[in-house]
Amino acid sequence: MSAAPARIDILSIFPEVFGAPLNTGVLRRAREAGVVTVHAHDLRDWTTDKHHSVDDAPYGGGAGMVMRPEPWFAAVESLRADVAPPGRAVLLTPQGRPFTQAIARELAAEPRLILMAARYEGIDERVREHLADDEISIGDYVLSGGEIPAMVLAEAVVRLLPGALGSPESLAEESHQDGLLEYPHYTRPPDFRGWTVPDVLRSGDHARIEAWRRQQRLDRTARRRPDLLGGRGP
Repeated sequence: MSAAPARIDILSIFPEVFGAPLNTGVLRRAREAGVVTVHAHDLRDWTTDKHHSVDDAPYGGGAGMVMRPEPWFAAVESLRADVAPPGRAVLLTPQGRPFTQAIARELAAEPRLILMAARYEGIDERVREHLADDEISIGDYVLSGGEIPAMVLAEAVVRLLPGALGSPESLAEESHQDGLLEYPHYTRPPDFRGWTVPDVLRSGDHARIEAWRRQQRLDRTARRRPDLLGGRGP
């Protein structure tokens, strides 16, 4: 019997924005291959007032609106009751731990994720403290909501699932997969406007090519992202 596909549920007040990403590239192929199921839900479906309100003014005053806790708790608890396993609820927030390839691998090991894409000034602290199992940030900059971070996280995780990529070897050599940036790539023509492909890549000597690529990865990482090297020298 084959294993059940991984599952990702995304909660947002703008679920329609996920249409194109879910039907393009790796995410589309992984879904069609039965590797993963991805469901985007409208948080407003779990509101109880006639206006489908998900936000309110902050206690203590201040600018902007704060997302109420009731819809979030109702949505996550409903999704967990409808489908097993309960899933790891991940809040996309600039206050979360910085997203890395290591965290992508960690999340790819989960059979189910519930991604919480908040909006407005913020989310009621009780959601953070008592509902979210994890908090993740995709960078130190300001976005209008958690939808784009949820897309980033979903693709980074799904492409790590067995069967999601056509060539598993391509995954092993990508930037950040082992803490190093990727080596330079070239294709035809061998000479373009006087810029030539390195001779070693046209030599047919696979040992030399492998050694060159390894050194290029170390050199490029040392120049561009020395923080990734740790104790490794170029």
